[in-house]
Amino acid sequence: MSEKISPAVIRRLPRYYRYLEELEGKGIDKISSSQMSIEMSLNASQIRRDLNCFGGFGQQGYGYSVGKLKKEIARILGLDKRYNVIIVGAGRIGQALLGYKNFMLEGFNIVDIFDSDPSKVGAFIEGRIVQNVANMETYLKDKTIDIAIICTPKEYAQQSADLLVSFGIKAIWNFAPTDVAVRRGVAVENVHLSDSLYVLSYKLKESI
Repeated sequence: MSEKISPAVIRRLPRYYRYLEELEGKGIDKISSSQMSIEMSLNASQIRRDLNCFGGFGQQGYGYSVGKLKKEIARILGLDKRYNVIIVGAGRIGQALLGYKNFMLEGFNIVDIFDSDPSKVGAFIEGRIVQNVANMETYLKDKTIDIAIICTPKEYAQQSADLLVSFGIKAIWNFAPTDVAVRRGVAVENVHLSDSLYVLSYKLKESI
């Protein structure tokens, strides 16, 4: 199904999920697309088209059941499952992600962290021992790991991605300051933390 759905629609699904989660937390049981459009600053017809890509979740004259729609979007996004995750790179970003407790609550269990720096290997970070990258192949043969997070310096990112893919990893979340390429059949999200800051800088410049 994901091949038939516009990437723009898929990118909006997490936003719908977070919004519905907020509504559920407030005890709101139902919501209309017109109400959603006002609060989310999206076109109501766009919201309906997005959701209709995955089936009819609303009812004429009633709107959407908040709990049901949230559950359906969670299923579409795969959030009804749990995932084992490793981090490659025990620098500041890697350590920060390791310490982010909400990942576990959202179903992403970071089980271990790896590095090649002798000064970091064997150290305790957030209750976990930093593993040696050299032992990663043996490690992955005995573990079921769904996602790998790359937090290495730029020059080691592609090498790390190639290594992970060769060991059978099917999904990579890349925080290194460069894009990594993977073969077909492997999912990758390249995250550039500075991009949002650059956009903010532009908006600040234009507002002065």
